[in-house]
Order: sequence, then structure tokens, then C-alpha cells
Amino acid sequence: MPIPESQLTTWSHQGAVQTSATTRESIYRCLTATESPLNGKDFEVYLQGSYKNDTNIYGDSDVDVVVQLNSTFQHDLSALAEVEQRSFQSSYSNSTYSWFDFRLDVFTSLQNCYGSAAVSAGNKSIKLAEGPNRRRADVVPCLQYRKYRRFQTTGNQDYVSGIVFYTRDDVRKVINFPKPHYENGVAKHQNTSQWYKPVVRIFKNMRTYLVDHNMLSKESAPSYFLECLIYNVPNTSFGQSYQNSFCNAVNWLDACNLDNLMCQNGQLALFGNTPEQWSTTSARATLAALINLWNTWYNG
Repeated sequence: MPIPESQLTTWSHQGAVQTSATTRESIYRCLTATESPLNGKDFEVYLQGSYKNDTNIYGDSDVDVVVQLNSTFQHDLSALAEVEQRSFQSSYSNSTYSWFDFRLDVFTSLQNCYGSAAVSAGNKSIKLAEGPNRRRADVVPCLQYRKYRRFQTTGNQDYVSGIVFYTRDDVRKVINFPKPHYENGVAKHQNTSQWYKPVVRIFKNMRTYLVDHNMLSKESAPSYFLECLIYNVPNTSFGQSYQNSFCNAVNWLDACNLDNLMCQNGQLALFGNTPEQWSTTSARATLAALINLWNTWYNG
């Protein structure tokens, strides 16, 4: 039998949000303190991930916090004409303060604030342990990344704003676009009459149910990939009821060519061979598990 609307409504609810905001504020105060080696540098601190995008569910723990240096940036000029590229190169000079310097200063500042025992180095982020009035956090030091669409002068330019950082284990470059991800999610939510984000939370809760009941491996469907998958579903598929929205979304995804789908940021392909992309095999397994759960639901 299908999953009742009442159960889907429960799964549509958002998890706690206040502690994610206080976590970000605590980190911001730490990094902007007078004694911080970052004092006076041009950077910003903001949330990304499910807490930023209002798609967090009950049980979500880690808060993703971006620490973005803006005085130094990397770029993609491939879309510019040759004359624009020459203009760009003559307008900017190479920085002497690198991402590696910035990451060290962020790490040092966090250790000075919270103590060495609470701060550790992960592969893609700095791990901050849970503490008073803050959740466990993944802190990502990064540079601003600019994917240029136009460049005439420093006062007349256009680019998509992203972030870039390097992995600790193999010094691999990672590029992402959390701000476009957020902006596109807001637009999608508005264009679906506020159905989009609750439906994403339903899918995430169903994924958690499947993992908890050994019906799907946790690695098969990371939260970010699942959100991006639902973003690709046409706006007209959302509405009337959560049952209707779920069935429309799953049926559309089950029939589509997954290779053509993009991440919610609109800049990166969702599927591929890099560690930052999903595999179509895992996505198909996730869809099959979701459909099976829908068809065999019995206890609410």
C-alpha cells in the first residue's frame, strides 16, 4: 500500500535550525577576534548544505560552514574572448597569500578559540567538535572562485561566484558553487508554490528510513546528491499532495536519462567519475529502493 499522506507530512517537517545559526556565529566571532591571525583580512563566514538551504531533517547533526577568502581568488576564463582574457590578465596580479596560508590561519584561530582537542584536520574540512551552544561542524576554508561570463574592466565584469579548496590527503582541487545552489533552491521553492523543500525533506527522511532498516546503504545516496536529483524534477510535478508529488517525481526520475542532470548550482554535472559526483548505478539503486518502500509500506 502507498505511504499515507500523514506519514509524508511528518517527514516533510524541517529539523532544528537555531543551533546551526549559533554555530556559525560562534565560528565567526572566533575568526574575527582581535588576536586571530585573520584579523583585518577580507573573508566571509556562511552556512552551506542542508541547514543553509532549509532542507535539514531531524537527526541531521554536522553543520557545514564556509570560510571564504575574497581578497584572493581563482578563476575560469574559458568562456571569454581572447581580448577579454588579455584585459583580465593586465588587471590582476598573483597573490602572495595562498589558500594553504589561509587554511593554516583558520586552523590556528579555531584551535586558539576552542582548544586543540576540539579541532582536527579532515580531508576536505576542519572538524570542530560539538560544544556549548554549537553543533559539530565541518569548516571549509576556501578561496573565492570566479567562472567568468564577461570581462571588460574590473568595474565591468560578470561571473558565477563559487569556491575552491584543496583536499588534505592528495592535494586535489575541488570547485563548488554553494551560493548559486542556494539561490536556485529558493527560486525552485517559489516556482513550485513552496512544495519543493518539503518534498526534498520527505526524500531525505525516506532515505534515512531505508538506511536504518538495511534496505539501502548509506553511501548510495548522500544528502547533497539526493537534493540535486529532486531539483531536476519539473516544477509541474509538485503540488496537490505529498503523495502526488512523490509519485510524480519518482516516475519522472525513473524514466529520465540521468546522465543529463545537473547539480542544483546549475554549473556542475550531477553524475560522473569524480569524488564530487554521483554514480548512476547508486542513483538507480536509490530510486528502486524508494519505489519498493512505497509499494510495500505496511506500518506507517
